[in-house]
Amino acid sequence: MIELYRPQGQIILRGRLTCPAKFMVHLYILKNNSGKYYIGITSLSLEARLARHNNGEVNSTKFYRPWSMIHSEEFQDFESARKREKQIKSWHGGNAFKKLIGSAAGSSNGRTADSGSVYLGSNPSPAALPVKNKFGGVK
Repeated sequence: MIELYRPQGQIILRGRLTCPAKFMVHLYILKNNSGKYYIGITSLSLEARLARHNNGEVNSTKFYRPWSMIHSEEFQDFESARKREKQIKSWHGGNAFKKLIGSAAGSSNGRTADSGSVYLGSNPSPAALPVKNKFGGVK
């Protein structure tokens, strides 16, 4: 009997020693321009999978193009990725899903940042404003 030395973390596939990084599984969340989300998993590179969605090669997303990737996670195997996918899909539309999407967008309150707003300070109440007399001067 031949014993095979396997460094920790290595996978044997079809009798060959392979690098586990080549077989990473990704969970990803896509969003389109109309605000629809798609959650999926793949062993392809994320760039290649996004291209397939945007080229119309995926039946469930081809009518809602274009898509952009807003979140991804990496897993060692399909089983753990599928478990996480089911968990996120069970949240869909709920507060936990919004929180995950908000954190992916970089917001702490679950909302995406407004692109053009500037903080101008607080607005004082009318009582705190200086009172002008009828000639335009301040009393």
